Amino acid sequence: MTASPVTSPDARPVEPGAPGPDAKLPGAAAEHAVAHNAVTLDVFGARLELLPPEQLAFIAGLGALAAFEILEWPVALVLAVGHQLAHSHHGRVLREFGEALEEA
Repeated sequence: MTASPVTSPDARPVEPGAPGPDAKLPGAAAEHAVAHNAVTLDVFGARLELLPPEQLAFIAGLGALAAFEILEWPVALVLAVGHQLAHSHHGRVLREFGEALEEA
């Protein structure tokens, strides 16, 4: 099992702070912002994409609070689902904004 950041198949290494080849494309910038910290695991030949580390930490924290009965599990579940829905909405809005900028 290996973990690696998500990159496009034809991606080339870029120096930190240097603009990438698609830096002028708003859609590419939006996609990069959405998938910035995504982690991919190769498990038995299957590709598994995980949430960014800060989201995993939030959900793990909610799980720990529910496990120690500081928070009731239905409340922890509602918070985790709400957090995930807010993040997915944010990603969708960023992608749509990038597409709109490309069309303009």
